[in-house]
Amino acid sequence: MLGVTKKFPGITANDNITLQLKKGEIHALLGENGAGKSTLMSVLFGLYQPESGIIKKNGQIVKVNGPNDATKLGIGMVHQHFKLVHNFTVLENIVLGCETIKNGFLSMGAARKKVLDFSQEYGLEVDPQALISDITVGMQQRTEILKMLYRENEILIFDEPTAVLTPQEITDLMVIMKNLTNQGKSILFITHKLNEIQAVADRCTVLRKGKYIDTVVVAQTDKEKLSEMMVGRKVTLEVKKPLIEPGKVIVDVNGLTVKNRLSGKNIVNNVSFKVREGEIVCIAGIDGNGQSELVYALTGLMKADNGCIILDGQDISHTTVRARGLAGMAHIPEDRHKHGLVLDYNLAYNLALQRYYEPHFQNKGFLRYGEIYAYADGLIEKYDIRSGQGTKTPVRSMSGGNQQKAIIAREIDRAPKLLIAVQPTRGLDVGAIEYIHERLIEERSKGKGILLLSLELEEALGISDRTLVIFEGQIVADVDPQDVTYQELGLYMAGSGRKEAMA
Repeated sequence: MLGVTKKFPGITANDNITLQLKKGEIHALLGENGAGKSTLMSVLFGLYQPESGIIKKNGQIVKVNGPNDATKLGIGMVHQHFKLVHNFTVLENIVLGCETIKNGFLSMGAARKKVLDFSQEYGLEVDPQALISDITVGMQQRTEILKMLYRENEILIFDEPTAVLTPQEITDLMVIMKNLTNQGKSILFITHKLNEIQAVADRCTVLRKGKYIDTVVVAQTDKEKLSEMMVGRKVTLEVKKPLIEPGKVIVDVNGLTVKNRLSGKNIVNNVSFKVREGEIVCIAGIDGNGQSELVYALTGLMKADNGCIILDGQDISHTTVRARGLAGMAHIPEDRHKHGLVLDYNLAYNLALQRYYEPHFQNKGFLRYGEIYAYADGLIEKYDIRSGQGTKTPVRSMSGGNQQKAIIAREIDRAPKLLIAVQPTRGLDVGAIEYIHERLIEERSKGKGILLLSLELEEALGISDRTLVIFEGQIVADVDPQDVTYQELGLYMAGSGRKEAMA
């Protein structure tokens, strides 16, 4: 890709960028959220047309007018948000768009054999007959990779492939990527996880604010250098937090139970814990062990079947979502698109979502737009939320990191007593992660109680004062992060052994 420039209203996403991929290499594309990585790859895949620049394949200039052109050129892409039909099977999704038809009927026998051969060859075990809606995120990703292989793509683009995977699935994916390049495929790997770049990438190109910074050989570069190139300054990779003596209990959860509406089984099984003022308590676990349902029950998004929740001395077990917010609870949700934002509203409206009904922002049922926009301008400046058109930017068009900053700004600004932060750094770069950790520690220093839910072992141990491990809906360990290793924590997360709660 030579001299590629791509602009959107109010922003130059790619500014004269050159990127070269060698045959058989894994080439990482590193940058902050909003640096232009996904945009550049969308240009290569034909989803966007650049204002200037050319694309060459094997030395020949090619025109990529759309994804079908990309497929003909042997270019495939696994998007950050998978493009799968949920009520189709794995096999139906893989052949979609290039089906074999005999006498007007779909012929799936040869396709099934081809898919099974590929899954064997590359270590991509999947059940071709399983419905997409019934399989894990990791299996959905394997389906996306098989889609590319089925189309005989040679250049494979992975856009943030590990953002939604468990640690074990990430390890498996790294092995799969190595297998693919050993078979002559070439991989472009968008990420901002420095450990992963060091584990699999041969070379790394760094973008910052839409501009090309440099391309380096990964084996000759360290994490500190990569993060400095990415952010433009030195980044603290270690979390520093002052010693604080926790205060009174801010939330007391007792015997919380949530049943699966279909099977009647307990998804959250008799969970009890406390969070004190000036304390970060992290609940760690592999995805799908009841964390989401636990948070829904705590925040009022789902009705608990048993147990009680006491927030600052007040029983909120059966109150509404808004009542819990007014009682002092704030919530940074795991799915920012589904539960955190109204994507087609602008940034100002999203920042006012939790407060629009307050007298300051409305008068006799009519919104005071001047106050809403002034309030949003203050939060944008204070929390460094970047967007093309300021308060008027549709949130859908913002980068993931800036969408997350908007949610954090909105929730923290309400000065909650308890902040529930679910995967607050999922899919974010080191600069944004450092920023969010600093904000959480700042709230801890102000005496707030923080309940953090994370799949990242480094986060679970690095930022928390206490770490609880959830497995199959039960708390199976309560440990001091200073006294436990990643390996030990990983064993608890996999259900091997229990450690009783600390005093």
